[in-house]
Amino acid sequence: MKEITTIGLDLAKNVFQVHGIDESGQVVVRKQLRRAQVFGFFAGLPRCVVGLEARATAHHWARELRALGHDVRLIPPNYVKAYVKRNKNDAADAEAICEAVQRPAMRFVPVKTADQQATVMLHRARELLVRQRTMLVNALRGHLAEFGIVAAKGLHKVEGLIEIVKHGSDDRVPDAARRVLIVIANLIGDVGKKIATLEAQILAWYKSHATCRRLATIPGIGPMIATAIAAAVPDPSAFRNGREFAAWLGLVPKQNSTGGKLRLGGISKRGNGYLRRLLINGAHTALYWSKAAKADPWMISLRARKHRLVATVALANKTARIAWAVMSKEQTYRQRGAAA
Repeated sequence: MKEITTIGLDLAKNVFQVHGIDESGQVVVRKQLRRAQVFGFFAGLPRCVVGLEARATAHHWARELRALGHDVRLIPPNYVKAYVKRNKNDAADAEAICEAVQRPAMRFVPVKTADQQATVMLHRARELLVRQRTMLVNALRGHLAEFGIVAAKGLHKVEGLIEIVKHGSDDRVPDAARRVLIVIANLIGDVGKKIATLEAQILAWYKSHATCRRLATIPGIGPMIATAIAAAVPDPSAFRNGREFAAWLGLVPKQNSTGGKLRLGGISKRGNGYLRRLLINGAHTALYWSKAAKADPWMISLRARKHRLVATVALANKTARIAWAVMSKEQTYRQRGAAA
């Protein structure tokens, strides 16, 4: 059998598809592997390029195959789709991955360490619990509104509603309804405690990493955003410049240009939606509370010409570029005047 140089591996829960070629491009192996057979198969191969789609479990398999000495590259699934010739199946997907990983202009996803994946998991778990708390709070508000009890907007205003439910200070709520609402109120408290626990773990990770502390020196970035960026971007050199990083986050205009005519629309909203949302929320906060942002001539001019939300997204774009520079140069943020 000829020596395998490139492999496309289609990941799954139990059955994996392998498509391997030699240096001339001829197919050498095309087979299925059970989960227990994967390590034995790759351990018996000489060092080769292994392409994987950047999907669930991909970073785990990339770390394991790299430990066996292989050159593992993760490809965004959207970039692989163009190489699927006709019908979609595991064999066609593995062949498409093998074809895509050879392209010289292909873009790859940096492999995360287990520590970085754990931090990403903290953020995802916190986001899930925040959504659950929002659902519970909305349910409590909606049920109490049926009895004419309404509170102002804001999470801090819910405490008053919980007091009404638990201590029976309002006769408009029947006892049968009160017993149900107490269950919801207790769940809100339990979920809030779990969110606080996760935030404490995120803060501990932030204090132990120099990159996070450097990112937090940027206006509009705090420990939550700093840890999310540091965990999601293990290698800033994967981006040539700050604009590529902002484009990866979907903070640049979407293009629909042709015939030499430049047509720009709204932001593309591609890439990591969680990071994009955090940066936009941080930009909102900076515009309202940061004296440096309010005094910045660029921001003053932008707000005079554009809508407030457009200025906010522009500031988030600028913050993303600065974050890339801070990570790449391993320096803390310096304001324009101080740098000069």
